[in-house]
Amino acid sequence: MKKTFITNLILVLTLNLSIKPFFIFAVDRKVQNIVGPQEFGVYFALFGFSFIFNVLLDLGITNFNNRNIAQNTHLLSKHFSRMVILKLTLGLLYLAICLGAGLAWGYDFRRMKLLLILCFMQFLISFIAYLRSNISGMHLFKTDSVLSAMDRMIAIAICAPFLWGHFFPPIDIMDYVYVQTAAYFSVAIIAFAIVVRKAGFIKFTWNRTFSLMILKKSFPFALLGMIMSFYNRIDGSMLERMVHDNGTQAGIYAQAFRFLDATNMIAVLAAGLLLPMFSRMLKLGESVESMIKTAYTLLFALAIVVACGCAFYSGNMMTMLYANDVSETSVIFPILMCCFMGSATQYVFGTLLTANGNLKSLNIIAACGFIANITLNLILIPRYQAVGAAIASLTTQLLVPGIQVFVVRKMFGFKVIPKMMGTLLLFALGAIAIAYGSTRLPFNWIISFGAMIAACGIWALATGVVNIKSILKMVKVG
Repeated sequence: MKKTFITNLILVLTLNLSIKPFFIFAVDRKVQNIVGPQEFGVYFALFGFSFIFNVLLDLGITNFNNRNIAQNTHLLSKHFSRMVILKLTLGLLYLAICLGAGLAWGYDFRRMKLLLILCFMQFLISFIAYLRSNISGMHLFKTDSVLSAMDRMIAIAICAPFLWGHFFPPIDIMDYVYVQTAAYFSVAIIAFAIVVRKAGFIKFTWNRTFSLMILKKSFPFALLGMIMSFYNRIDGSMLERMVHDNGTQAGIYAQAFRFLDATNMIAVLAAGLLLPMFSRMLKLGESVESMIKTAYTLLFALAIVVACGCAFYSGNMMTMLYANDVSETSVIFPILMCCFMGSATQYVFGTLLTANGNLKSLNIIAACGFIANITLNLILIPRYQAVGAAIASLTTQLLVPGIQVFVVRKMFGFKVIPKMMGTLLLFALGAIAIAYGSTRLPFNWIISFGAMIAACGIWALATGVVNIKSILKMVKVG
């Protein structure tokens, strides 16, 4: 099983790290530079607002389905047709509630129009996630990996003539939303065709008893998703509403958040592989301790290097990428990038608790994070604006996974955790020293940054955080 994780993690990272970062830093960044921080800030706030209610599109069905299909593959053909009708019904419910909340929040006609398109885009994203949960649940990881990057490939192809061509008018924010929606729609059609082929003959029917049964079983997943959506995405919306500057502070926050969104993608992709693996291993009574060590040390070591690099090279990176509000973004950027360490922890230990069915514990932990995040935002945003929102986010992202590690340690009794944490602490101290030392080198900052990454890689091997022999053995032997 470790072989499966390593080989498919390499594949999914290769595909996504070659496509999605290009979209984020070449396309998304260029769009923001073209439309300006205010216009993009409004889009960022509305996207976050639509994402908050995203849980209504799913109500935990995707996570439940991933775990269920991984353990009971034969149920795909029986459940799929009913699930699709249920997803469409939830889509209508989501649309009504999200638009109603937008009116109550005080959005004008222009913002409501943009919110409507974003709601449809969120439905497509949720539907694709459900379809992919069937594909990964059947352990078709290579197919799932390709689908995970396909939407961005399509969006890049459509956007390229508008951003770098000479025969098209400059792109505006509505064009950008339409392009992304078209890309998601295309992937939804392809993923749907794949699942239908695997499921066999499909007759779409509404079954009230089945739907209530699924919603009852998936409700704990839904509650968890809703709480996490609030404290992960509410920052931009609160900035746009609480700071009366037509979205400028939200736009500045979006410039820094773009990097965190990109790096979190790695942890999300790893969790997508880990959930069905943990689910099957736990059902078979296999120990997951070794898998936890392998997955967490790799992800957290990467998070440490990312955090150190972004902290010491913040000004250089922001100056290279943005044309507006560079100095303020440079302050927010390292604060947000430290959140990746919390995300890496959460997506490993939280995924294990999900696979084990400990939804009550996860919901209590998430509720603590939600209360902390909202409270801190209400206190810090009026005084420190985007910087305050970044501090609130970092505090929450360290609090939640810290509690999760404690719960896993107590519940599973893993002996490896204290030793693993000690090794990672040693690695972190060395990485900080390396990052600082690299800034003193008499070279261009890009060369110094590359030298820092290389030195951190060597340090990871020296401390045992990365063990090449063990990884090669797992890939070769399984």
